Amino acid sequence: MVFLFVGAPVRPSDGQSPRAANPERPTVATHAYAVAPGYCELEQGFRVYGFGRLSEGRAWDFNLKIGLRNHVQLGIAGTGLAWTDGVSGIGDLGLALKLRTGVGESAALAVVPGATFPTGNQSLSLGAGRVLGSLVAIWSEDINTVFHTDINVGPVGIGAGEPVLFTSIGLSAALGRWGLAGESFQFTSGGVGPAQHGLLGAVLVTLAEWIVVDAGGVWARTRETPDQLFVGVTANLGRIFK
Repeated sequence: MVFLFVGAPVRPSDGQSPRAANPERPTVATHAYAVAPGYCELEQGFRVYGFGRLSEGRAWDFNLKIGLRNHVQLGIAGTGLAWTDGVSGIGDLGLALKLRTGVGESAALAVVPGATFPTGNQSLSLGAGRVLGSLVAIWSEDINTVFHTDINVGPVGIGAGEPVLFTSIGLSAALGRWGLAGESFQFTSGGVGPAQHGLLGAVLVTLAEWIVVDAGGVWARTRETPDQLFVGVTANLGRIFK
């Protein structure tokens, strides 16, 4: 399965504190905003998933985001540990470079080229066994002071035969410390596997400016898409270089 990492109902802006957490999890897609230059943010979460029952698999996923310069972010992400079918191990890890530009006061556009590397054991179904590329375009916009939308589209699974087209439409709402996120995501069939479609819902709460907790699940809409339950946390770790 191809995984991307998230948009959320925490709406970033150029005027906010560089220490404010801007989670990309828990949604499959991502938003168009980048971590402030010199700052580092760590997202991590635990999920249970399965095609018949949720106990079929468990995984710990992470995404380490580093602001390289204004509107440019490097992400190091993947499955740090997975348990399924009596085996466990690391999954494929990847790099993604987010390049963002503003479009007016309420919208932003970004492109995210990325690649995953065969660090997971393919024979144990923990990895793809090859380098895979992706190139996703992102549109993010504040609809008003409460609602926000993120739209993602682009090819993923490049390098394994026919590429997969990934599309996602997300809508989120924020009210004080609390937020709700909903998303419809879809992968066409291709070299990395069959078509997938799911609906995601999550609740987020901002515990402090620099830390956001999320919990929710995925309702599979095809037999080839796993159902999921998840919980996670995003923490802005502060400045690591000037």
